[in-house]
Amino acid sequence: MRGNEVVKRGALGLASYGVWLQERPLALRAGMALLMGAFSVLAFAPFSFPFVFLLTLPSLVWALDGVAEPGRKASGRFWGPVGEAFFIGWAFGTGFFLAGLNWVAEAFFVDADIFGWMAPFAVLFLAAGLALFAGGATALARLFWVPGYGRVAVLAVSWVAFEWLRGHVLTGFPWNTLGQAAVASDALMQGAALMGAYALGFLIFLAGAVPAAFDPRYEETENATFFETWRLPLGAIAALALIWAGGAARLWTAEAGVVEDVKLRIVQPNIPQSQKWLTENRNSIVGQYLRLSESAPNDYTHLIWPESALPYIVEREPILRAALGRMLEPGRFLIMGAVRTEAAPGAAGNSGLRDLFFNSVHVVNDQGAVTATYDKAHLVPFGEYLPMQGLLEAVGLRQLTRLRGGYESGPGRMTLPVPGAPDVSPLVCYEIIFPANVVKPGEERPGWMVNLTNDAWFGTSSGPYQHLAQARLRAVEEGMPVVRAANTGISAVIDAHGRLIASLPLLTEGVLDAALPEALAPPFYARFGDWILLLMLFGALTLVLGRRARTLQYE
Repeated sequence: MRGNEVVKRGALGLASYGVWLQERPLALRAGMALLMGAFSVLAFAPFSFPFVFLLTLPSLVWALDGVAEPGRKASGRFWGPVGEAFFIGWAFGTGFFLAGLNWVAEAFFVDADIFGWMAPFAVLFLAAGLALFAGGATALARLFWVPGYGRVAVLAVSWVAFEWLRGHVLTGFPWNTLGQAAVASDALMQGAALMGAYALGFLIFLAGAVPAAFDPRYEETENATFFETWRLPLGAIAALALIWAGGAARLWTAEAGVVEDVKLRIVQPNIPQSQKWLTENRNSIVGQYLRLSESAPNDYTHLIWPESALPYIVEREPILRAALGRMLEPGRFLIMGAVRTEAAPGAAGNSGLRDLFFNSVHVVNDQGAVTATYDKAHLVPFGEYLPMQGLLEAVGLRQLTRLRGGYESGPGRMTLPVPGAPDVSPLVCYEIIFPANVVKPGEERPGWMVNLTNDAWFGTSSGPYQHLAQARLRAVEEGMPVVRAANTGISAVIDAHGRLIASLPLLTEGVLDAALPEALAPPFYARFGDWILLLMLFGALTLVLGRRARTLQYE
């Protein structure tokens, strides 16, 4: 039976939709791309329905089919087709990021009287700006557009390459890359141990866009046999199924080992961001942390508090540090988020220089002494600092922290020594979202990662759920447990396979007592990073373009 006949009998409605979409005017195709981009967010937490890609990704391909014929026929209209392809991709990306990052608006309503008016502009400009990467991906793919499933592979290569760029350009923001949809399945997520999130997203794109193997523009598609039309799409589905099966086997044989003599207590105080820095609340917040930390049963070795836990500069408060020491019985230690300050270089005798502030992690012993400190290195633009700080402050803009001058960036990734426990890689807030950049290379491998965050900025939106999902992927990639302390949630202990061992719900006050899961031997991705991604993209592009050169002739 011919391939096109199979398509018509098995999926006539979807095929007809593809034909209809590619023939629509540019404005309608871009509008559909915007809508499909927004629908794609259903693949991510908290919805976790990646099967939506079977509709949204083929829709993007079919919308691009309507741009122009590929090859020499389009040579006289080079910039027109490329510009149209960019616009369609940009529309898809704008819908994707508007729906996926709408939680950003919540942060502007914490101080609504000052920042509230910025919320719609911030979300729109952020979405439109990040969508430039999607537009670049479709424009580049358009240059190599080929018939049939080959164009899906070309677009997948370009899309994931631009996702990688989005994670690195201008400090990077790899939020909701396609690979993060794999968190919907514990088994599929295990593929990140082998290839990382970006390469896993490449396979997800190839499998999700399988319906677009139907390409009604060419007689070759109509006359192709079933095997000729569907061998590559079925190969992509088989590859993803193999990853799932391997992941299921990995989980089936996984041993739930824990680190002996380490008992963790994570404190989640659930303090609203609007109340946290009010002067009249300082003492009650300290009391709340002490009360939760000492709640029965008082049986832990290591206490963990979230990002910027106390509304004090702890190092400047000897009475507060003494109270922390009294709280900790001998041999116990506290890992806490804190604001740290130091004098600016050259500040002696110069009252015009302000102190420098850092978003930090302290390790505190039972004497109340700070034994180790990490300063956050990857700061949030516009949240913790302003790009072109002096210029933007001169026109009245400030970062959301309302700390004049913003935070200073630390020297980079480091490993903190924690007495009585394995050394730890500290990650503050969104530092956990960057693949292959959560552990300092070249040093002895730590035994766990601790992620201290304050997602109170984002209320009950999808933001905290998506943040947690990314922490789970980092655990799989590195083969290392993640212990997450979040002010308003979601606090969690995640094992080295990315599984939630224990967690506290969003907007809940409480403590979480758990053992520390053991780390695994470094997985392939932890050792080699994104090299496997590069090989996969190069191999796919070589296969498609090589086949095009051998078999296609354009007039």
